[in-house]
Amino acid sequence: MSLFEEELYNASQIQVLKGLDAVRKRPGMYIGSTGIRGLHHLVWEVIDNSIDEFLAGYGNIIEVTINEDNSITVEDQGRGIPVDIHEETGLPAAELVLTTLHAGGKFDNKSYRVSGGLHGVGIAVVNALSEELELNTHVNGQEYYQKYQKGLPVTKLINKGATKKRGTRIRFKPDSEIFEIIDFKYETLSRRLQESAFLNKELTFILTDKRGETVIEEKYQYDGGIKAFVEHLNKSRTVLHEDIIYHTDTIENVEIEIGIQYNDGYNERILSYANNIATNDGGYHVTGFKTALTRAINNFARENRLIKKDETLSGDDVREGLTAVISVKLPDPQFDGQTKSRLGNIELRSIVENSVIEFLSLYFDLNPEVANKIVEKAIQAIRARDAAKKARELTRRKNALNTHALPGKLADCTSRKAEESELFIVEGDSAGGSAKQGRNRSFQAILPLKGKILNVERARMDRILSNTEIAAIITALGTGIGDDFDIKKLRYHKIIIMTDADVDGAHIATLILTLFYRFMPELIENGHVFLAQPPLYRVSWSKKEKYLYNEQELLEFRDQVKGNFVIQRYKGLGEMNPEQLWNTTMNPETRKLLRVEINNDIEADEIFTQLMGSNASLRRDFIIQNAELVKDLDI
Repeated sequence: MSLFEEELYNASQIQVLKGLDAVRKRPGMYIGSTGIRGLHHLVWEVIDNSIDEFLAGYGNIIEVTINEDNSITVEDQGRGIPVDIHEETGLPAAELVLTTLHAGGKFDNKSYRVSGGLHGVGIAVVNALSEELELNTHVNGQEYYQKYQKGLPVTKLINKGATKKRGTRIRFKPDSEIFEIIDFKYETLSRRLQESAFLNKELTFILTDKRGETVIEEKYQYDGGIKAFVEHLNKSRTVLHEDIIYHTDTIENVEIEIGIQYNDGYNERILSYANNIATNDGGYHVTGFKTALTRAINNFARENRLIKKDETLSGDDVREGLTAVISVKLPDPQFDGQTKSRLGNIELRSIVENSVIEFLSLYFDLNPEVANKIVEKAIQAIRARDAAKKARELTRRKNALNTHALPGKLADCTSRKAEESELFIVEGDSAGGSAKQGRNRSFQAILPLKGKILNVERARMDRILSNTEIAAIITALGTGIGDDFDIKKLRYHKIIIMTDADVDGAHIATLILTLFYRFMPELIENGHVFLAQPPLYRVSWSKKEKYLYNEQELLEFRDQVKGNFVIQRYKGLGEMNPEQLWNTTMNPETRKLLRVEINNDIEADEIFTQLMGSNASLRRDFIIQNAELVKDLDI
């Protein structure tokens, strides 16, 4: 077949399932939010379409460019979006796809056997939420062009003449009327493309950033695929076994690919994907994998008399220190919601479970030294689990509003409405005293901490729950921790970490954030966690005063006020009296808060591991690499 003889993908394959209503009015329904995460979700929608072309067997290079004006261009080598007239609507197929929800070639399993964009709304939503979008599609030896603004075509589909190229190029600029900020993060795009390259070892991504004085370009392609992915995830950890446990299988048109490696840490890390889409909330493929892993390890342990016949290693026990990547590809994935965070195909549970249990049983028999290390770590986890069970009982509260069970050091607010209540977690008793006096008692609660809390990155749950300061935090929040966590019981919808503006304060804040990230991630994911921004300086002149929050503000102030003034450098929160603390850091009308967000989960996991893990050399390397970002270091 020659380059332009394909007839399998044309307008006859485009099915219309209705309308483009409400996208601009309710964008969050389609892309999750209008913040930084939603902004990048637009890029994922376009890239996913290009990956689908690769999965269908067309093209192996995808180029993503951040242009000077902060627009994005995505270009692939696929078949191009069809341009012939769609019989039912009378529109060119390309225009139909870009202006109509649920219009696409992915519903009949003929044009695309495997696809991530099965909802068929992606590119139409990107178009609707873009100030401007330009389409170049190369089909049947011809190049076609069309321009859109806010989802509406402003030109007809124009034939620009013959071409030897094939594929689709989409350039879009998000609408500033929709998004809070339009600033694409190179690191976020880089991580996502790297992740997709790991999942598709024959696919190459090229990322280019043209915004700076120097153009940045990176290429991502990994022959090792998922094995290389697992090695990458564990590069900051000490592993229990060098070789990756790797499995591939195809059952009932479902392709399964899994990589497993254990490390000496206490947290599990399972990344799952369906048709290259990250299923962050898991799904039945993950359930099947977990069940098979638990069964296989228990079977090996019993057969080799490493545990008693009536003893069972729990799922939590066998997954301690686990790093795994699970990728499935299937013809008809059923995702929960447009953002596709969970796979709902129930048949995947038994398919994955049966495949993995058979593979692991044989693998453990052939590699007993690896299995023995895994079982030994799980047995150690059992002992810690029993201790953790006792400690957990001490932190549970029978009723979220029962103030008699609250920690004694907590100065609670009078409001019992979580949505209007704030909890300040404050460094030190001195600052805690000022905060208690300066706060608004009706909605602001104060929890002072004594010193630095336990580093949960290096501890099992029993030690975590027995730590006095951590127990106070858990009890005050009311949510429980780990498997017991229930965000519905959260007593304060704003959790504000308030520490000194120095190295020790940053360390304490990081310790608290590590606790939330590892054992209460929903707090961060739902936007409940904030960092207070206390001032570094107080300047006074001519009976006036002003608070400055960083070195840059001080330099600007010096340029503006040439006369004499007095500078007070705050070494800690405790140096401020209650009124000053209220005016600068606690008053909702004047304070500055930073909301803690996770824009890239893989990157966040790696940073926490480097900063808080047991490998001192990695921590040193991280500090050296990022030292230039520190403008004002107070030691």
